[in-house]
Amino acid sequence: MNQQSLSALIWSVADLLRGDFKQSEYGRVILPFTVLRRLDCVLAPTKAAVLAEYRDKLKAGLPYEPFVLRKAGQPFYNVSELDLPTLMGDQDNLRANLRSYIDGFAPEVHDIFERFDFFNSIERLHKANLLYLVTEKFAHIDLHPKRVDNARMGLVFEELIRRFAEISNETAGEHFTPREVIRLMVSLLFVEDDDALARPGVVRTIYDPTAGTGGMLSVAGEYLHEHNPGARLTMFGQELNPESYAICKADMLIKGQDVKNIVFGNTLSDDGLPGKQFDYMLSNPPFGVEWKKVEKEVRREAEQMGFAGRFGPGLPRVSDGSLLFLLHLISKMRPAEQGGSRIGIVLNGSPLFTGGAGSGESEIRRYLLENDLVEAIVALPTDMFYNTGISTYVWILSNHKVDDRRGWVQLIDASAFWQKMRKSLGSKRKELADEHLSEITRIFGDFLEVEQAVAVDAQGKELSRTTLFPSVPRPAVPEGGKLRIVPIARVFRNEEFGYRTITVERPLRDEAGHIVLGQKGKAKGKPQADSSLRDTENVPLGEDVNAYFAREVLPHAPDAWIDHDKTKVGYEIPFNRHFYVFEPPRPLAEIDADLKRATDRIKQLIEGLAG
Repeated sequence: MNQQSLSALIWSVADLLRGDFKQSEYGRVILPFTVLRRLDCVLAPTKAAVLAEYRDKLKAGLPYEPFVLRKAGQPFYNVSELDLPTLMGDQDNLRANLRSYIDGFAPEVHDIFERFDFFNSIERLHKANLLYLVTEKFAHIDLHPKRVDNARMGLVFEELIRRFAEISNETAGEHFTPREVIRLMVSLLFVEDDDALARPGVVRTIYDPTAGTGGMLSVAGEYLHEHNPGARLTMFGQELNPESYAICKADMLIKGQDVKNIVFGNTLSDDGLPGKQFDYMLSNPPFGVEWKKVEKEVRREAEQMGFAGRFGPGLPRVSDGSLLFLLHLISKMRPAEQGGSRIGIVLNGSPLFTGGAGSGESEIRRYLLENDLVEAIVALPTDMFYNTGISTYVWILSNHKVDDRRGWVQLIDASAFWQKMRKSLGSKRKELADEHLSEITRIFGDFLEVEQAVAVDAQGKELSRTTLFPSVPRPAVPEGGKLRIVPIARVFRNEEFGYRTITVERPLRDEAGHIVLGQKGKAKGKPQADSSLRDTENVPLGEDVNAYFAREVLPHAPDAWIDHDKTKVGYEIPFNRHFYVFEPPRPLAEIDADLKRATDRIKQLIEGLAG
């Protein structure tokens, strides 16, 4: 049974709930039962041995936990005599027995069901006379790892959450990220460390501060296992949504991870892993979400701790907290002398350019670029995420760049790398194919500046795209059509994104047109500025301010001067501007000919109607 069929089978439980539960409440029953059945199947082969060990240690008066864990062969256990199939044998006592069975799990597993508020759901099912029917349905679904591996189980969880979010009018994208986007991020994150990660027995840590259902952590683990089965990723995460947290924790349990590393809470106001540093970090924070709820705590940390805390470089506007998550990740980097860290984070467009010189956003960009932390930014296609069709960007950051990359930032425009999905999922209509992932990873891994040849026919319809890697010849121009060459990867020095905002003043004049001079203090004898004529200019960091002023301002305003005390340094990354290709309009004669043909046809139609 494939993943979609299995998801549909599990979701069919909703037919039983209809009428007694609102649609928005289906997930509160289906998700925890799915987790329960998965754990039930995982523990089934060792159930008898675990119970025997449990009874033996109780009789001997010894602490049983380390012994039953060893027998279970998992980082969790259940010491109840019951399981889902045996629960079916006592219908009259099902409610009490089910609670007893859940109480038999290890404390970390018990916490999962508390986060789901599962005991309340059990009570409601019991009162609606549905508890037996629902439990029986799940007892007959085989979720043993031999039939449903961890990767497929993760996809099943995500599909269930997506359905739950759709019928609840919630935002599915807050819970998980499309798998191919995660695969791209993981590839970009690991590609420069391939040699180190290929060593037998290598152990690395990875962290996601917005863990959701654990998809990013899981895909990273799968990627590394495929390339080096002897390697191990120790996973850490924090999640705010209780259901997502519960699923992530359950998934990590089954993967053999220490679930104490998965913490609950708001990452920005309450760092659940203080003082921890990691080798790799991944995150897809919510796009454009305000941080007013945690503003007090964030501002207090910024003011009291400065650069000793997480938010020293600056604070973005309250309407968008994306850059706060990036600063949080920066604070978790290992020092370069200890091996350093690499970060992959998905952000919307606003962190690239929002905020002028001196603003919180600009100061954060300044900190990142002046400390040479940004390796690359990759523009993704629109309509890639379940909850939004906006443009999104993957930022790759590192504090131990290879020599060739030091002082440089690579911009990759992958917005044309997509194929249409057979069936849309929410706002997601496009996906990255394997060849797209491979090409983007190669462009980044080889640190290339690359162009793409776009072949179009006579009507302007796109026929093909060819990425012009160093060994790839330029394709022939199609008959009657043309070949457009567009950049898709460019490299810039860090300082090319910086600028100085200078304040240009003009003199205040009296009614007679004479310049008004200051009468006292430092301003005595100097022209006074007219605030109504005040203007600003942005001068690239690499250009001399006075030379720019003489060339661009003085020819138009000979009486102007610069107030150097007001000069501010700013940084922005105008991504689209660097990939804009000017296409001259068609010759006027061609346009006139087209218009004449159209008007002649309209005349003929009118004459036909009149006749």
